[in-house]
Formats: sequence, structure tokens, C-alpha cells
Amino acid sequence: MVTCYLKLEPRDRSRGKYLIKVKNRVKDAVQGLPRLGLERAAADEVLRDLDRIQQFLRASGNLPSTQGLAVFACEGIELFETVPLPVVHRSRLAINGSALVRELASVEEEFGRLLTVVLDRTSARFFEVTAYDTQELVGLRANSTRGKRFHGDQDGSGGWGEHTYNNRIREEKQRHYEAIARELFAIDRRQPAQGIVLAGTGAEAAVEPFLHPYLAERLIGTARLNPKEATLASVHAATLAVREGYERASERALVHEMLEGIGTGWGINGLRPTLGALARGQVRSLLVHADASEPGFRCGDSGRMALTPRECRGEGEPIPVLDVVDDAIEEALRQGVDVNVVYEPEAREAIESLGALLRFR
Repeated sequence: MVTCYLKLEPRDRSRGKYLIKVKNRVKDAVQGLPRLGLERAAADEVLRDLDRIQQFLRASGNLPSTQGLAVFACEGIELFETVPLPVVHRSRLAINGSALVRELASVEEEFGRLLTVVLDRTSARFFEVTAYDTQELVGLRANSTRGKRFHGDQDGSGGWGEHTYNNRIREEKQRHYEAIARELFAIDRRQPAQGIVLAGTGAEAAVEPFLHPYLAERLIGTARLNPKEATLASVHAATLAVREGYERASERALVHEMLEGIGTGWGINGLRPTLGALARGQVRSLLVHADASEPGFRCGDSGRMALTPRECRGEGEPIPVLDVVDDAIEEALRQGVDVNVVYEPEAREAIESLGALLRFR
């Protein structure tokens, strides 16, 4: 079975960069195929499956509008299935006895449920955003006197009339923002959200001071959207973009925590120690260098991943794998570990292929 996960973010689509990634992955897979010890007929089927995947991806019309795609191919059972995904950890290609579906299964749970409010000074629209869908909830409209412009005294002196008018406008805004915060809190109490996004044409940031602290700590960012023009698709895209930016910031914090934790025993850096920690169930958060790749082995009896056959001594026959980094991601997903593929350049370069934060020492 050939499993392919492909990132299709805007930077991946630019000038067909995703195709370069696919070509490189296929090239590595073809070169590493003899290590897997497959029978000639099975190896030929895998080669044809790899070619089918490449041919499919070369046609831009076959690509979904989402930021990720999973492809499963197996000529022996006449399988060629594609699944659009909102997010993908990283582009990877695997040849295995069965389909690698753990990332597919974990997407919705990992993405969670986000609440996005799109507002201006007189209205607010609330949306529930999940990995695959966006639903609009009941909105709010402020009681406003915005349509009545203040006209100063006939002698042009302004005075208390203008002062009262401006105070009224300010109070209306505050009541509106307070109402938005209360509604967000009520929605969240009915079903807690993993994150909050504020969007608008300039007034969105003004809501933050009114949020309950319980919600403020889950605010992941803001976006530019006009509530009068926002569609379900545009809200979903904007929310994903905010989440992506939040993830990049989180990556830097996690890498810093890992480096700080090395001295105290709560963090590790490097392929061999991280693979060992995964085998012992120690890993709380797995950190992956986005471009890391290394062939290796899986010990036949223990299932532990290793870099050399010698490391599997006493743990069964070493089974070659094309990329232990990809297999580490799959193992982490199996254990329910938080997986973080790091793309932010400075943070990424601090990771020696794999690193981790530990749940116990």
C-alpha cells in the first residue's frame, strides 16, 4: 500500500513546489525500495502506484481547494483513493503493508472546534469552524444611532451637544462589544471551543478587553473580513490562516521549551534519543524538522524504531523502513502524542531531525 500525504498551502502551490516535493519523495522511495525486500511482482505494483500518484498530481485540476491531500494507492486491490484535508503535518510518502490513516483520523480531533466572530461597530456574526466545515450561528445587531449625524450649534460653537453625542456613540460601541463578549462566553459554555478568532474591518481588536479571561487566553488571532460580505468559505479560509500563524508562533515557543528542558531532563534533541523516548512512551510533544529524512529500521518483536540493525538485537528481526522520521510521526499519532512539524526557519534549524518534550524523565 502506498500512502501519500501532501501539503497544499499557497506557498506549496506557488510555481508547482508541491510537485518538486512529490518527485523527490518518489525518487527516494524508488531508491529505497530494494531495502524493503519485496517480491518482484509486489515491487512492480508499487512502482506503478507511485507513477499513478505522480500522474494524478501533475494535473492541477485534480487538486482540491483545501490545504492538504491524502492519496492511498494499491494496484493489487484496485484502490486509488484521494481525500481532501484542511491541514497536513508535512508532505510524506510511505510504502507499508496497510494504509497509514492515523493522520487522516486525527485531523478533526486535532483541529478541534474554533469560534470566529466577524464584526463591525453595529453588528456581529458568529461562526463555528471545524476542520471540514463552517456553520453560522445566531448573530447580534447593536441598537445604534449611527445614522443620525451630529450637527453643531448654529453658531458653530459645538459645546455640550457634541460632547453628549460623542459619549453616546462611545457607550453604544462599548455595549456592543460587551454583548459580543457575553455571547461568545455563552456559546463556549454550551460547547467549549479550542480557540477564538476575532475578524472585522478594524473594530475586531476592540473586543479583546471585554473577553472573559477564560476566553482571552484562547484568543489565537485576528483577521480582516467584512461582516456584510463574509461567506462560509471566506470565514473558513480566514480562520485556517489565523490558525496557521498561531501554530508558527507556538512552534517557536515549543522549540525554546525543548532547548531549555535539555538541561533539566525534560527535553531531548536528536533522532536516536527521541526514537528511544517514543519507544518508552515518554514523549508529550514531538518536534519534527520539516525537511528531515533518514532511512532506518523497525524492530520486528518490540516495534521500536532504530537507525541501524544492530540496535534491534534481542528485539526481533530488523525491518527496513524508508524514513524513520515519517514513521516517528505515525508512531506518535498512534500514541496520541502532540505532533509539531516545525517550519519556522530559525526554530526548525534548532531541531536535530527530531526532538521532544517529555511527560516523565
